[in-house]
Amino acid sequence: MIDDHSHSSLLVPALTQDHIQGVLSAVVVLVMYGDYQCPKSADVYKLIKAIKRELSAAFEEDYLCLIFRHFPQAQIHSHAQRAAQAAEAAATQGQFWSMHDTLFAHHQRLENGYLVEYANDLGLDIPQFLKELSKQVHVDRINQDIESGVRSGVTVAPALFINGVRYTGRWSKAQLMAAIVSESHYVK
Repeated sequence: MIDDHSHSSLLVPALTQDHIQGVLSAVVVLVMYGDYQCPKSADVYKLIKAIKRELSAAFEEDYLCLIFRHFPQAQIHSHAQRAAQAAEAAATQGQFWSMHDTLFAHHQRLENGYLVEYANDLGLDIPQFLKELSKQVHVDRINQDIESGVRSGVTVAPALFINGVRYTGRWSKAQLMAAIVSESHYVK
């Protein structure tokens, strides 16, 4: 049974096996559930990157930690699942964040040919990349992310949790920044 509280709290805490930018001991930990083909996910990620840059300049480097979890909405975005697999295949070659940035930058072009082009541009081992995509090696990892989101009440991407609490404000830089900064006053 899921109580109402679960819909506003992150039930699967940040883990070392997550895709992490920063340190888990940061003052503020953001967990984003996103879909690479979703224009709104791409926009929110751009907002977070801009906020992260500003906060890193204003505070210590470990002020904000970003964690990304996959939440492809295959029913409306036919290339989202494959793009998530491409990000995971890049991760095995140490290029998750580079591929992640590329996929969001080109969220409208995620067909297989583009995924290979992006992998090539990042200098990935293409035969290995293609092998992992064709064998769908990373589907379980992506499904774990989806399941963790569903357990926390996520139904659509993007979804954002700030220190384990679901962000429900507007997707504007000012409001998101205010929520992050105000959250930092409740810790430490």
